[in-house]
Amino acid sequence: MNITLLQADLYWHDPVANQAMLEERIFNLAEPTDLIVLPEMFTTGFTMDARAVAEPMNLTTFRWMKQMAAQTGAVITGSYVVKEAGQFFNRLVWMQPDGQFDTYDKRHLFRMAGEDAIYTAGKQRIIKEWKGWRICPLICYDLRFPVWSRNNIPQNPEQAISESGQSVSFDYDLLLYVANWPAARRNAWNILLQARAIENLSYVVGVNRVGTDKNENLYTGESAVIDFKGDVLFRQADIETIHQQTLSLDELQAFREKFPANRDADRFTLLR
Repeated sequence: MNITLLQADLYWHDPVANQAMLEERIFNLAEPTDLIVLPEMFTTGFTMDARAVAEPMNLTTFRWMKQMAAQTGAVITGSYVVKEAGQFFNRLVWMQPDGQFDTYDKRHLFRMAGEDAIYTAGKQRIIKEWKGWRICPLICYDLRFPVWSRNNIPQNPEQAISESGQSVSFDYDLLLYVANWPAARRNAWNILLQARAIENLSYVVGVNRVGTDKNENLYTGESAVIDFKGDVLFRQADIETIHQQTLSLDELQAFREKFPANRDADRFTLLR
């Protein structure tokens, strides 16, 4: 799978400018891609002024993502602020080229910025199948919580069946984090991305923004691709960048067979 990471300096509260900037970069990609990953709140920056920027589903940003996916033939994903049934959500949209989509609402809301007082937390993860891969997209602060990110191993792996009817022994092969993770905690970002890869026997990709937002928060990016052993295949700090990386499902599966630590994993059920 070829995955594209878009690390950008976002315009504050300006969806039109952000969409135009990202669209230009998407159409200038060096080679075809299967999956395009944008940062958290890619239309506005990380904002608590949800009333000023929230969109209903199936409006401007949703339609823009649908257009981008159709024109590139790739899945495009990232989060933006959505208003639904009188509530606000930091919502990731997973948009496929055929117009089919799914959504994930950020589970862990960043209380230190008051996100938990403004947005409604999600209740369920999603696992999406694409190009033979199973992919779990999450959002920023979710990275700190290994139980929510856990690559659950079924009690009877031979009985676990994917959406496509295939037998599977892992929830996912690729764990994605879209983020606005500030420079003040960059060390945690780098360490936790590697930890999530090692403990889950999975590729991990984190896409962060760069620049300084309206609240004077500095972001250094450090978007990264980590392999299933925790090795850093790519990391870029401080500058806007577009990075394309090819991931190998065969190499991942071979490592899982050679080093089946999942067989010794503790079994548990998430209650809420």
